[in-house]
Amino acid sequence: MADDKFPGWHGTTIIGVRKGGRVVVAGDGQVSLGQTVIKGTARKVRRLSPGGRDVVCGFAGSTADAFTLLERLEKKLEAAPGQLARACVDLAKDWRTDKYLRNLEAMLIVTDGRELFVLTGAGDVLEPEHDIAAIGSGGNYALAAARALMETDLEAEAIARKAMAIAAEICVYTNGNLTVETIGA
Repeated sequence: MADDKFPGWHGTTIIGVRKGGRVVVAGDGQVSLGQTVIKGTARKVRRLSPGGRDVVCGFAGSTADAFTLLERLEKKLEAAPGQLARACVDLAKDWRTDKYLRNLEAMLIVTDGRELFVLTGAGDVLEPEHDIAAIGSGGNYALAAARALMETDLEAEAIARKAMAIAAEICVYTNGNLTVETIGA
């Protein structure tokens, strides 16, 4: 929302960490409008179960747009059960080429416990390096913290929680009210 009269929504830090056969997706609960915190308990990490197969998604950006994308992803997963990469690529193609979808403003982190992807409206389906993906206002802070913590003996969930705590201390659009979902062995 680049309108000068409207200060714009800010908020959200989402991180995905894969370590030891597990993937953890954690997201904070803050939504801000300009310099005001509108909500501190938003839930931006969801578990989907298309066809009985669990997939965990975290989103940054417009909630309505993200929910639209999650519904589309669920349909793609039902059409290609167990093929997360294919479903993500199909969603990214639609997102990039469909007149309605291309106006959606959100980013997604998606995992089935084996694969981990970041999806963008630019048509990107990115498998992150170093087994960490992060998006949103505090994403870069959380990513840097998690990369440093990967060298420790901490498990994936502890890394995600500590990285989010560090991001919350640095980014004014991130808080410590976390939603955490774990998937994998």
